[in-house]
Amino acid sequence: MGNDNGTQHPYASFVADIFDSYRLADAWDEMFSQPGEPRAPYAALLAALQPLDPSELRFRSDQLTRVFTDRGVTFDYAGEERPFPLDLIPRVIDAVEWDLVVRGVRQRVLALEAFLADVYGPGQVFTDGVLPWRVVATSQHFHREVAGLAPPNGVRVHVAGIDLIRDEAGRFRVLEDNVRIPSGVSYVMENRLAMTRTFPALFTEQHVHPVDGYPARLLSALRSSAPQAARDPVVVVLTPGVGNAAYFEHTLLARLMGVELVEGRDLFCTANRVFMHTTQGRRPVDVIYRRVGDDFLDPLHFRPDSVIGCAGVLNAAREGNVTIANAVGNGVADDKLLYTYVPDLIRYYLSEEPLLQNVESYRLDDPEVLAWALGQLDHLVLKPVDGAGGKGIVIGPQADERVLAELHASVAAEPRGWIAQRPVALSTSPVLIDERLAPRHIDLRPFAVNDGDDVWLLPGGLTRVALPEGELVVNSSRGGGSKDTWVLALEELPVPAPQRSPAAGETIPVPQAAAAAVARQSGPGLGQEQ
Repeated sequence: MGNDNGTQHPYASFVADIFDSYRLADAWDEMFSQPGEPRAPYAALLAALQPLDPSELRFRSDQLTRVFTDRGVTFDYAGEERPFPLDLIPRVIDAVEWDLVVRGVRQRVLALEAFLADVYGPGQVFTDGVLPWRVVATSQHFHREVAGLAPPNGVRVHVAGIDLIRDEAGRFRVLEDNVRIPSGVSYVMENRLAMTRTFPALFTEQHVHPVDGYPARLLSALRSSAPQAARDPVVVVLTPGVGNAAYFEHTLLARLMGVELVEGRDLFCTANRVFMHTTQGRRPVDVIYRRVGDDFLDPLHFRPDSVIGCAGVLNAAREGNVTIANAVGNGVADDKLLYTYVPDLIRYYLSEEPLLQNVESYRLDDPEVLAWALGQLDHLVLKPVDGAGGKGIVIGPQADERVLAELHASVAAEPRGWIAQRPVALSTSPVLIDERLAPRHIDLRPFAVNDGDDVWLLPGGLTRVALPEGELVVNSSRGGGSKDTWVLALEELPVPAPQRSPAAGETIPVPQAAAAAVARQSGPGLGQEQ
């Protein structure tokens, strides 16, 4: 296989069968800088793929599906439990790029920690005019019930999942923050296990960072967050039950950490202490790693009809007798309107410039920006500020007139409930579709664990794949899959290959207020390497 001018590349003769039909999409391709020219981190991977043909790839892919089915690695899609689709070709990130991701995500988590301590404490960010009070006061996930509640070691974001994408120029950008109950880390570990069993030859020449250290890191962070009086902290994982879409992850983490998996009915509170029922009587609980949402966690303070929480657990936390991880009220930092202020929060709390830029976003609570956005809906992406799992997102260029009309009415009626973003062509990666390779859009969710002394990133994270052609929403709820994510050790870092610049995309005129809002989010040099 050659490039556009017919020049033959060294590896062309032995990967021609696999990549012969592969055509680059109109986006940054993770594996190829241009037709026939692989990016440097993928050189060894391509060499390992040398002896394979499409039918063998399909055979091994079917093996992966069987492994996931046998291990119960499934997800709920349209009411049906299915094996989580894992593509056979991994995503590769070199050490230098991963270092940027680590520093950028750590910076973001520390800024959000400082913000949450401030917003539920002195509120200095409002006094100093960095953030309008109305942004927090109108958020559905701001809970006054935890105002003044300080965690034992100061950590509220014990686990964070910061969703990243590459833009058209190959730069990592933050798509959204997840500091409530980020899920998906079980797929990271299971993807690696399945790949090493099904395709061990791919790892023979690679120094890939392992991912199996996550449970130990998480357990250490949870124990570090326990009340000071707990000499040998007892940690439990609180699950809503077997009907939850992420139940497999709950059971896996509990088993790998060696702690009890409990439901709300297994816990009870007395004298502002939390206990769990055991066959040997009651046992005190010091840390609850909860996978139950705020509204259902404590029927005394939130939904009184909840049967999956534990009555009185919030009172116990306020008395300093139990730690809830992640903390109640973190959802205010997940609000997508707050997302547009995070670069300002980094500058305010850390006195640093953001290492990872946001996607250009527009705040629709500004009347001028709202009027402009309503006239540009077919050129923008609209997101509900409290949406999760891709729910409610409308990609204007792909929407029909009926959807746009309904969107216009919804946004006009409740502008605080939406943000607008410019459409971004998420980077693509080769994915096995039937017996051919085709480009599909991907993102990356790195998982960060905060123990109060350091923010550690699991080296790899979850690469999610939008499997339908042209789909930009990668969530499993939209039929998405995943890839094993390789982070190369520093000694394996190849010499970077030259990368071509993409063609300039269409520019959408924006009003002055909207342009200023984007500039405030991105800082000096929008669109340039920082």
